[in-house]
Amino acid sequence: MAMSIPVALGTSIMAVTFNGGVILGADSRTSTGNYVANRVTDKITPLCDNVYVLRSGSAGDTQAIAGYVQHFISQFQAEEGERITVKTAANLVKTIAYNNKDNLEAGMIVAGFDKHGGGQVFSISLGGTLQQAPFAMSGSGSSYITGFVDKNWRDNMSEQEAMDFVMRSLKYAMTWDASSGGCIRTVTITEAGVDRRFTQGSQIPPTYGELGRDKILA
Repeated sequence: MAMSIPVALGTSIMAVTFNGGVILGADSRTSTGNYVANRVTDKITPLCDNVYVLRSGSAGDTQAIAGYVQHFISQFQAEEGERITVKTAANLVKTIAYNNKDNLEAGMIVAGFDKHGGGQVFSISLGGTLQQAPFAMSGSGSSYITGFVDKNWRDNMSEQEAMDFVMRSLKYAMTWDASSGGCIRTVTITEAGVDRRFTQGSQIPPTYGELGRDKILA
């Protein structure tokens, strides 16, 4: 029997530029309403060696888009003999999302590094609107960290500063958003290549531990 009740979908994803590249980060919880369908989902998908995409919304829809774009990029690079640019990859994702906006529920962030523009981040919202920005975030958890991100974002951060910023942002989103949680996965892309990291949920300290009792009572 088909489901007639809308299903709430949730996640927390973000990508930021730093001085020398980009960092993509995501939680690992896939939820179907109040049910956690998967605790260790990998929401960071490679489109090619130098460009990755963060997926939020319907897992099936975003996986399908990523699969098509991977195919198009593979064909392009085989014919042209060179790496695709981050902007071109983002436009491929945008085109599919926009042309099928009435049938898809997909919010995606494309980020990567190329010799023309360095580290770049492109956000593709529901409906297929493409926007380039120094950082982007999406998913249900993003609404809980808007103030924190606006206050603490700085241009030209070092790689370590950007990683700390992404980890703290996702930790707060996972704390307050019931549809986000599990582990944290990150991908760092620079001219030197790609570095993937995985942080178990048990290694992510509770948010309330950052506040001393005197600060709570103040």
